[in-house]
Amino acid sequence: MPLQNRVTPFGEIVAIEQRGTFMGNRGIIHDPATRTLLPRRWTNKAWIICVCEFRGVRRKVMSRRSWTELFFLDEATALAAGHRPCYYCRREAAREFAAAWARAHRLEQVGAADIDARLHEQRLQNGVKRLHPLREAPAELPDGAMVVLSGEAYLVARGMAFRWCVSGYTAPVVLPRADGLLTPPSTVSSLRAGFRCTLHPSVSDVPDRRPASDCL
Repeated sequence: MPLQNRVTPFGEIVAIEQRGTFMGNRGIIHDPATRTLLPRRWTNKAWIICVCEFRGVRRKVMSRRSWTELFFLDEATALAAGHRPCYYCRREAAREFAAAWARAHRLEQVGAADIDARLHEQRLQNGVKRLHPLREAPAELPDGAMVVLSGEAYLVARGMAFRWCVSGYTAPVVLPRADGLLTPPSTVSSLRAGFRCTLHPSVSDVPDRRPASDCL
């Protein structure tokens, strides 16, 4: 039985058979005795994205009174859920994200605490995932942004839309519209300003071509 530690683009933490390509955390949100989640889903505003392997450190997942190991299909999923790169195990990516954030918001520089505070405003509304209005066609979004249509999450890459699912992403389709934006607007602005997030192989291995408009 899989542990409840996989994060969806909606920010939900679920128990599914999925191998994450990134890890992260939101603080201590589990009971190490039972290796199950507590009612709370975060303990601080620093929701981070980490690598799964770092300096040979090995941990038994959710077994200690320490931060709760969460897993993401890819970095785009983590960004959609409201996380940002970790300054400890992904320092270069974190710096690139902060630099893109600063460019997007016309700042000289920005610190992690300021990013976390802004993301916290944009990722939650009344304790649940906040959806944002989409004022453009999905194809106009930068690679790595995610939208929602009829309750399904779609990743935008190279102008195409890839539906998120347990095993990865489905084949690309044209998505003429969406119900809202999943990825926080400030993160979308950072993607547009040059931050390149890592996508799952089911997307990155697809040839750079647009499907016919009748694929939906």
